[in-house]
Amino acid sequence: MFQIINLKKVRKILKIIFWLIFFVYFCYMLYILFLGRYRIPATQENYNIIPFKTIKMYIDYYDHFNFTIWFSNLFGNVLAFMPLGFLAPLLIKRLNGFLKVLFLSFFTTVIVESIQLTYHVGGFDVDDIILNTIGGVLGYLVFLLVYTNIKSLSKGHTEFTNIR
Repeated sequence: MFQIINLKKVRKILKIIFWLIFFVYFCYMLYILFLGRYRIPATQENYNIIPFKTIKMYIDYYDHFNFTIWFSNLFGNVLAFMPLGFLAPLLIKRLNGFLKVLFLSFFTTVIVESIQLTYHVGGFDVDDIILNTIGGVLGYLVFLLVYTNIKSLSKGHTEFTNIR
């Protein structure tokens, strides 16, 4: 009556599902970061290299912005990069580690910001690098929390914790 679940098949299916989630996330981020943005005239430079300048502006002048703009500029960057910090160590074992995810988030953001500046899609903002990196690290911390809880719940059943 009871069917025995083939745990290797379950792990394989979960891995495929997580890769599909990552692919959808990647495509969404490409659209948001490069295609869904306004273009800046080639004669106009749009960059900020002073750390916390933009963040401070949104905090100090919160009442000058509508909530959507304020929230998306302060928290949107953090939330947008949390899936990277969560999915990267789940999908690629070598990326499991705080510093590895920190560097992955940092360098990914530097590349994104540089492309935006070069192709005049958005602008280069060091505060985006800071917020996106924080997002990647927070995503990794959520991954650790989930992974640790799954591992402790399934003690003695290592098949369940060996998704990666």
